[in-house]
Formats: sequence, C-alpha cells, structure tokens
Amino acid sequence: MLEFLDQLVRTNSLQHVWHLHCVAMRSYGFDRLIYGYTKFATPNGIGELEDALFLTNHDPDYFNDFINGRMFLHAPLTRWVRDNQSGSCSWGTLWTRPDTLTAEELDVIAFNRQMGVTAGYTVAIPTSSPKSYALFALTGARGKSQADLDAIWEDHGREVEIICNLTHLKLSSLPIETKRTKLSKRQMEALEWVADGKSNQDVATIMGVSVPTIEKHLRLAREKLGAETTPQAVAKLTFLNQMYVRSDAEMLFLNENKG
Repeated sequence: MLEFLDQLVRTNSLQHVWHLHCVAMRSYGFDRLIYGYTKFATPNGIGELEDALFLTNHDPDYFNDFINGRMFLHAPLTRWVRDNQSGSCSWGTLWTRPDTLTAEELDVIAFNRQMGVTAGYTVAIPTSSPKSYALFALTGARGKSQADLDAIWEDHGREVEIICNLTHLKLSSLPIETKRTKLSKRQMEALEWVADGKSNQDVATIMGVSVPTIEKHLRLAREKLGAETTPQAVAKLTFLNQMYVRSDAEMLFLNENKG
C-alpha cells in the first residue's frame, strides 16, 4: 500500500493514476474496472454524459454498449449509488433478488453475464456536492465467483475502499477531460480573463483584438461547453480543473522566455 500511495502522491498524470489503480485492484482479484464521475448531476439523473468522466480497462465493445449506450443508467448498482452515495455493495446483494429489480435492471444483469461480467463490487465515493457522483465498479477476475469476492472483501474490503477513495481524490484534483470538444487557446484565454473580472472591452485590449472577436470566442466557448451563459462556462471549466492550466510545451516556452 505504501508504494501505491507514494506513486499516487507524486504523479500528476491522469493516465498514470488510473494505471496505478488498476494494478492495485488486480492484486485484490478485480481485473476489470469502471470509474465514473460527474459534477453536473440533476435531481433525476447524472446530467449530460458529455460532462462526465469515465475510465475503464474493460473490453471496448462492452464499454461502448454499457456506457456509451447508456445501459448503465438502468443498472441496479447505479440505483444503489444514487440511494446511498457512499460505501460498498456486493453485486450478489442485488443480483440474487429478482423480485426487487425492474425489467430494465434484469436486462442489464443478463447483458453483464453474457459479457462475462458476473461478479463484483461497487464502491460509492462520498462527495461534498449534491450534484456530484463518483463510483468504482470492480469486476472480479474470470473464474472468481461472488462468494470468492465476498471472502476477499471480508478480509480486504476496507483497504479497497480506502484505495478507491484516495484514487478518486487524486483524479478529481487533476484536469478532467470529458467528451466535450476542447476549447481553442484563444477561447480559453478569453474565458480566463473574464474569470479575472475583465470586461469584454478589457479582454479585447489585452488580447489585441476587437470586441466582436472576443464575443465570438466566448460564444464558441459556451457552445462547446454546453453552457448558456459565460459565467456558467467559467464555472464549468473551474469544476473540471481546466482553468489556468498550461501544457508542458507552453510551460517550457514561458520558462525559456522569462526576463
């Protein structure tokens, strides 16, 4: 665990964090994972799928049907996460009680079993906002039954939950990439100046362009982010930790040109 924590603290790469987590979970018997996180949930759902972050090491065909096909919205464990918002749940707890499941939930379970996703645990991560949901779906390695995983959880479940929570905290502190189209550098720059309290005229002067050009940058930024207003666009980028973030190449350029 100490080696995992040391690497987790040191890395600033989302991909490396995910790799570390997959390796750690594999050591406990979970070899296929899904991580889902959104800060834009609504009272009746998770919000726009384009604003959520999903990470997985599942087969692409399975992931495409389950996530991109929105099948997960009808999964019994998704309902469990909405109802509980923290803790962990054995899939056997819900999957073996068909009288408590809807027809859609039974269809999801049948699909999972068909795809070799037969046993596992779901961990719900506590968040500070009612608009935020985060979870890990941990699928047991092929050949492991739910009883096998329940025995593992009895001995190591607390450790697994802690690792999941720490991984989430690290992931949520990094710039979150969603399926939204990325902003151009000029669109991002205009939004950052607006976030600093500058007027469109101020931003036009600073960036050396006309006010209509700034208005165009902001309009395109709003469209790409699915935001109705510029303040909403700024808030969305802030929630995603994308404000004032520079690429390695940009930082190298700035450092080389100091003074």
